[in-house]
Amino acid sequence: MMVHIANLEEAKARVRELLESNERVILGIVGAPGAGKSTLAQLIAEAFEDGSEAGIVEPVDHFAAWVPMDGYHLADVELKRLGRLQRKGAIDTFDARGYRSLLQRIHRGEDGVIYAPMFERDLEQPLAGAIPVFPWTRLVVTEGNYLLDEADAWKNVRGAMTEVWYVDVDDDLRRERLVERHIQFGKSPEQARKWVMEVDEINARRIAACRDRADATVELPPLNL
Repeated sequence: MMVHIANLEEAKARVRELLESNERVILGIVGAPGAGKSTLAQLIAEAFEDGSEAGIVEPVDHFAAWVPMDGYHLADVELKRLGRLQRKGAIDTFDARGYRSLLQRIHRGEDGVIYAPMFERDLEQPLAGAIPVFPWTRLVVTEGNYLLDEADAWKNVRGAMTEVWYVDVDDDLRRERLVERHIQFGKSPEQARKWVMEVDEINARRIAACRDRADATVELPPLNL
C-alpha cells in the first residue's frame, strides 16, 4: 500500500522510521521537472545533517548526504557529439550506468569515502568528486527524474534504494516554475516556454507513467524553489 506524505514533518517522521530499521537508508525522491524534488531532498538532508533529527545525542557531521542524479548529466560536449544537446534532461542524456554503480557502491557500504558528482547550476555542467559519502553517513538522499524507470540500466537503480517517494504537484504550477527557472539561467521567455512544452513535458509524461512504482507520494504545500 502506497504511503501518502502531506507535510515536511510527516516526511521527517517517515525518514526516522526508515533509520530505525536500516543501518543505512538511501531515500530516492522522484518527480517531473519542476515538481520540487530537489528542494525537498535538500530540506531532508539538511534536517538530518548532524543526526539530531534522528535522535543522535552526540552530533555527527555528515550523518546525511544529498546526492542528486543530475550529477550524472552528460557534459554538453558529449551531448553535442551525440546530437542530444537540444533534448538535455531526457533519459538518454544521463550516464545511467554510472549513477547505478554509485548507488550500488553506497548500498554495499564500501570502505572509505565514496565521492559523488554534483550538478553546477550556474555552469549547467556536472562536477566530479564534489560530494563525499562517509562510512558513517546513515542517510543518503538522492533525487532525479528517472529513479523508477525500467529502461536499460535504470531498471537496476531502484534496487539500490531503501524507499522511493514520488512528488506530486499541480501541473500548471510546475510548468510556471520551469519557465521561471529557464529564464533565470539565460533563456528568453519565449525560449523558456518552448523548452518546457517541447522538452520538459515529454520527460514529465514519462516520469508520471512510473508513479505507481513509488513507495510513497508527497504532496507538500508550495515550497520556496
